[in-house]
Amino acid sequence: MVVTSLVTFGVSLIIGAIGIYVGASLVSDVENFSYALVTALVGGILWGIIEFFVPLIGGLVAFIVYLWLVNNRYPGGWIDAILITLVAWLAVIITLVILSAVGVEGLEAYGVPG
Repeated sequence: MVVTSLVTFGVSLIIGAIGIYVGASLVSDVENFSYALVTALVGGILWGIIEFFVPLIGGLVAFIVYLWLVNNRYPGGWIDAILITLVAWLAVIITLVILSAVGVEGLEAYGVPG
């Protein structure tokens, strides 16, 4: 059970990092998967902490903090941070649909909102 949870977390983190990698490479020409992986990990941790401590409006606050994180880790400012996040979300949706089509289900994208 623990191994299954760790594998699911790891794969979900990689899926989130793929989304951020695609978003960052298309919007700000930054192509560094390990950087995207750290962004996904930190973003997911911050999101969870904020939603735990601010339950009523945690999602909104977490989203703003997530955009702040992307804005600080990638060049280009707030508009680019929003675009990176939007492209990351779309890339994650496409990835999860493809995985579902081949029979891999039950995964999420850790570190990407939505």
